[in-house]
Amino acid sequence: MSSEQKKIVPIDYTHREYETIRRDLLQIVERFYPDNFKDWSEASFGSLMIDAVAYIGDQLSFYLDYNVNESFLDTAYQYSNILRHGRVLGYKYTGRPSTYGTVAFYIVIPASSTGIGPDTNYIPILKRGSRFSSQTGLNFVLTENIDFSDPKFPSVVATVDATTGAPTYYAIKARGNVVSGYFSQERIKIGSYQRFLRVALKASEVSEIISVTDSQGNEYFEVDYLAQDMILKELGNTNYKNDNVPSILKPILVSRKFAVERTRANTFLQFGSGKTGESNVVADPQSVAMDVFGKDYVTSTTFDPTRLSKNESLGIVPSNTTLTVTYRVTNPANSNITAGALNAVASARMDFANFDSLNATTVQTVIDSLEVFNEEPIMGDVTSPSSAEVKRRIFDTFPTQNRAVTQADYENLVYRMPAKFGSIKRCSTQKDPNSQKRNLNLYVVSEDSAGKLIKTNSTIKDNIKTWLNQYRMINDTIDILDPYILNIGIEFIIKAATGTDKFVLLDDAINTLAIKYSSPLYIGEPFYISDIYSELKNVKGLLDVLTVKLVNKTGAGYSFANININDNLSPDGSYLIVPANALVEIKFPETDIRGKVV
Repeated sequence: MSSEQKKIVPIDYTHREYETIRRDLLQIVERFYPDNFKDWSEASFGSLMIDAVAYIGDQLSFYLDYNVNESFLDTAYQYSNILRHGRVLGYKYTGRPSTYGTVAFYIVIPASSTGIGPDTNYIPILKRGSRFSSQTGLNFVLTENIDFSDPKFPSVVATVDATTGAPTYYAIKARGNVVSGYFSQERIKIGSYQRFLRVALKASEVSEIISVTDSQGNEYFEVDYLAQDMILKELGNTNYKNDNVPSILKPILVSRKFAVERTRANTFLQFGSGKTGESNVVADPQSVAMDVFGKDYVTSTTFDPTRLSKNESLGIVPSNTTLTVTYRVTNPANSNITAGALNAVASARMDFANFDSLNATTVQTVIDSLEVFNEEPIMGDVTSPSSAEVKRRIFDTFPTQNRAVTQADYENLVYRMPAKFGSIKRCSTQKDPNSQKRNLNLYVVSEDSAGKLIKTNSTIKDNIKTWLNQYRMINDTIDILDPYILNIGIEFIIKAATGTDKFVLLDDAINTLAIKYSSPLYIGEPFYISDIYSELKNVKGLLDVLTVKLVNKTGAGYSFANININDNLSPDGSYLIVPANALVEIKFPETDIRGKVV
């Protein structure tokens, strides 16, 4: 055989799996090297070499396909790679969601010397950061200061003197907001100066960075991105009792700052590249806002109001110091609790106006009398978004550009709300058909402690309102509403193949549908009956699906809303038409999915 003939080796580049590569190698060897190898039995050396090369080729093909797919967002499979793509497009992963709620606080105050009303000297302020626990051991933290002397909090006589009948103690009931989790602190030693320092926190499931300070007392502020120089800092309002505004937002320029980056299990603090003394901040905002002759000003005609620094250092990096990082860690398990479950005070922080002049025993009695009780469930989204949900949110994040114009923009912003403000399971934005103006209806729904759909509480709705106000168009009005939850069941009749155990087949069919509908549908999403047929036909041992029927599930444990199934079926009966302000849930798959085998 000529050497030129040997060079013309037919290679099929579409054959990339083990079997096809092995078959091609055998054909090449038999054609071009018939006299070199003749023994191709399974135990031969020649078969070993062919199998090894085919194995390596299959591995290379697999990892080539895998790496190419992971390079694109729409084909990426690994969760961490999806989050990396999202970071490039402006998506911020919020981590494990928090749950928010409003709870009632009760405290007993000694009566004044006149016996009329409580002694105001012993009325404390319950400080933000006080910790409470539920019957199941879950932790919750107070998010605001509670002043029990506020006139809006009623006081009633708690105990009276047995002889005179004069009041001896008064009870005051106050209300405040709590969030799931607990505070923790970590000290991190920082070495010499390093550009774009990235610090990893040891704790997992970090929901919120409370504060970052160094050993010199310098405070570092969290920003959305390192180029941002202006933040809104929350300050206590000394005139709270008169204007009923607990906090004042003050815009300040910051040179020490960091951005928070999260993966599925870790949290990182990303710093900039500046050194102490190199910050070049615009001192007078007027030089930015106005082109004044004879004075310095920014010549660019377009200006980002959150960017008031001319330098590119992106913030001062800590060096040769120790950082003290205080953060809130989310409960490791489900953070939703039922009404009345939050009833224990773990750690109460109180301030008294004239503490030094008060009786220490009476002060301790007041502190010990504090009780907490949640009159309504504390809830939110208890599950992290799946890979498909994260991809959808990333695709919606990029065109949003930190503003809300379209309906999809509002939905994306709601899903992007930081976990420390609570989160929801499903949302949908609809144009109000009864409004003559630009009114929008935003439907939101949450999950309870068992992962079932439930109405979103007022605290999370208030947080959504505050969150959207910074992005919405000035002439848009939004109503945050509860969608109707439609609990339905599935009844089916299937035919078993010959020799198939009918009991095993029925269990497999029910489990298949339970997995399919383990997550609720989206608001307004049709319920496709054809999908039930498709899922059941893939069950091993099933010969045919005879009938599928949808039924309303009502009564104890179910939603009060229902739908006329026959009137809302599509003309061909392949799907159920769901109203735009409702969503379908199979609440208890073990009982709501019923079948029969013939």
